[in-house]
Amino acid sequence: MKKINLVYGTVNGEAEFVTREVAEQFAADGVDHRLVECDELAGWVPPEDEILLVICSSTGYGDLPDEIYPWFLELQESAYLPNLEYGLIGLGDSSYEIFNGAIVQFEELFAGFGASALKPTLKLDAAINYAPEKDAKEWLSSIIS
Repeated sequence: MKKINLVYGTVNGEAEFVTREVAEQFAADGVDHRLVECDELAGWVPPEDEILLVICSSTGYGDLPDEIYPWFLELQESAYLPNLEYGLIGLGDSSYEIFNGAIVQFEELFAGFGASALKPTLKLDAAINYAPEKDAKEWLSSIIS
């Protein structure tokens, strides 16, 4: 199995919590992974021979969190990753007008690269997904098995 790089963008800490829970599960299962901290993202380009997993919350208007937005712009402006395999998990709230807008932006970005999704994006809703870390682990189980 390829190494999995985990990246998160969080508004109130929930996406970071979910990412850290996933990283702990990977460690327990012996999955080769790296949690890329937000302060390490500047200039970082995901290796195309590894898997990228992005877990990202949205703001109330479907925007990207401030901590991940500069990296998103860097990728948008200068990266071309046609061989990248990736997975996306969005944390949103359907009571807002734009639901999971941030992860949709990542979907569009990676589609523009010609990158390959390992499976359809998991879009979690705070109104019904009360344990997003469990939902994320379940969604990922088919990727790592």
